[in-house]
Amino acid sequence: MNATAPISSNADLQGVFEMQSARQWDVRKSTVEQRIAKLQSLKSAIQSQEQAVKEALYADLRKDEAGARTELDACYHEIDDAVANLANWTKPVEVQTSPAFAEANAKMIYEARGIILIFGPWNFPFSLLFQPLVSAIAAGNCAILKPNEMAANISIVSATIIRETFDPAEVAVFEGGVDLANEMLELPVDHIFFTGSPAVGKIVMSAAAKNLTSVTLELGGKNPVIVDKNADIQAAAGNVAFFRNMNSGQVCLCPENIWVHEECKDEFIAVAQGTYQAMFYEEGALKTDVHGKIIDERNLARIKGYLDDAKEKGANVVCGGEVDQNTLSVHPTILTGVPENATILAEEVFGPILSVFTYKDIGEVYQALHSQPKPLALYVFSNDEAFVNDVLANTSSGGVTVNGCIMHCAEPNLPFGGVNNSGMGRYHSVHGFKELSHERAVLSMPAG
Repeated sequence: MNATAPISSNADLQGVFEMQSARQWDVRKSTVEQRIAKLQSLKSAIQSQEQAVKEALYADLRKDEAGARTELDACYHEIDDAVANLANWTKPVEVQTSPAFAEANAKMIYEARGIILIFGPWNFPFSLLFQPLVSAIAAGNCAILKPNEMAANISIVSATIIRETFDPAEVAVFEGGVDLANEMLELPVDHIFFTGSPAVGKIVMSAAAKNLTSVTLELGGKNPVIVDKNADIQAAAGNVAFFRNMNSGQVCLCPENIWVHEECKDEFIAVAQGTYQAMFYEEGALKTDVHGKIIDERNLARIKGYLDDAKEKGANVVCGGEVDQNTLSVHPTILTGVPENATILAEEVFGPILSVFTYKDIGEVYQALHSQPKPLALYVFSNDEAFVNDVLANTSSGGVTVNGCIMHCAEPNLPFGGVNNSGMGRYHSVHGFKELSHERAVLSMPAG
């Protein structure tokens, strides 16, 4: 399955698309065993490049061993899950016919969409490029991938793995920036899978409309946290502090705006601040190798701009707030008293900053959330099932974790994705297989 010739020039893009357009009809008829063989080859290729992946992730994002392991294991799990379950996923689904068609047989079959265009993000530049590829292969598609150019080192490693594993007539990769992305969006592919910001997601969706191409948009948003006064405040604050600083806050699922009952504000902030000190500081100095770094100077300046604007408009910096250009670091930060006109409340921060608000009545929180776009995730901390159900009934988000953060994404049996501004489409495990398949209705009438 090795590539007959490396694909390294953007000028080859049209040629690859034409090759895949012809090959897709054979690939869609591939057997379960053939698809499994491709997935196992991909896993072996990743395993052979593990050290290179770790070094590249450290160079791009200062991810430590645990951070790199998270990305690698996410890919391995996705592959192993598909290998174990693909035979069952691909089975036709028999459907009970209505009385009017009592003599007929009905079923749904899963067929490949065709050519999938996959754009990877820069914050999890390895796993979020390869996980959609696993779903594409499992569903019998061809694929063209573009790693994110902002994570330049892992882009090179990812491209090497793909080129050494696949025939480009089935799976191809191109490296480049915005100009390349725009050129790729002109291709009349069958589906686009994009992970990134809502702003760029709109560009992708607009381009897809020209060819009536279906899309999966994995976007983001300002994920709120609601802390009930009856919650375990120690556990809630520690959990939120940990996940707000995961990957230096550069995670689409990070908790961002915290709504805590006014009676619990001081305890929550004290625990969160103590968690920061224990995890990320030694003798008052930030442990940069543990905390990671902001991807580049442009994003560092963007985050600093949010902080400066919030402070100028009256926000209080409880802790953190320092920005170090030499190490591309933003210290773990807690803000209170952020005014409504602060830019930080209108934009996804993608950095290690928590904005803490208080409420007396839960209706105040609902009113605030209803005025904002629907987020990718919502987190509720409470020991009261009625309180949790009330929150679920009065809010909307892509997913929810109760008494934790981000964990709903880690459960493979749950679909992962956003809603409206935070995205559309679902993936992970069977949900990714279905997302990148066409569910085709087949009705067989009696002969004669």
